[in-house]
Amino acid sequence: MPPKSKFTREEIIAAALEIASQQDISCVTARAVGEKLNSSARPIFTVFKNMGEVVSEVKKAAREAYDGYIKEGLKEEIHFKGVGKAYIRFAMEQPKLFRLLFMSETDCGDAVSILPIIDDNYDDILSSITDQYGLPEKDALSLYSHLWVYTHGIASLCATKTVKFSEEEISDMLTEVFVSILIKKKTEINERNKADDKN
Repeated sequence: MPPKSKFTREEIIAAALEIASQQDISCVTARAVGEKLNSSARPIFTVFKNMGEVVSEVKKAAREAYDGYIKEGLKEEIHFKGVGKAYIRFAMEQPKLFRLLFMSETDCGDAVSILPIIDDNYDDILSSITDQYGLPEKDALSLYSHLWVYTHGIASLCATKTVKFSEEEISDMLTEVFVSILIKKKTEINERNKADDKN
């Protein structure tokens, strides 16, 4: 019978997540987690096979923290704008976790194909556009991908402390770009409808 762990799985993950959020995922070592728990590294390995498992759980916990931000954003009156603001807020308040989730090297394609891969909230975010603005899914997805690229740029600048924006500046920037693209999409839809009517 394996020895009983001094710490629960949840306690170990919480300690590792705290290290990742304050320092970096590369700092999540057995020794560092043990020190955070005021212990040696040994109790970690009565729960986890190796540190790879711990790091994997930290990434899941970081994703859950991010999901909480997005769910709050979706509650705002203008859902899609709320999501954008929440994405940037996460980058500002949890820069290390943002960099872990969204600034690590990945092997993906274009801005459209990456969205459902990197964000578990993809369906809810896309629905926030189709439901509130009556756009066909293809056009909503195009708008979503354009705004994600723009929002990710702002968030990355915030996460790396390259630029500091006020909430008002962020709100104004997101609105300006969103309205511009929405008008373009509505114009394209009208032109397509006119072409269909002629045919």
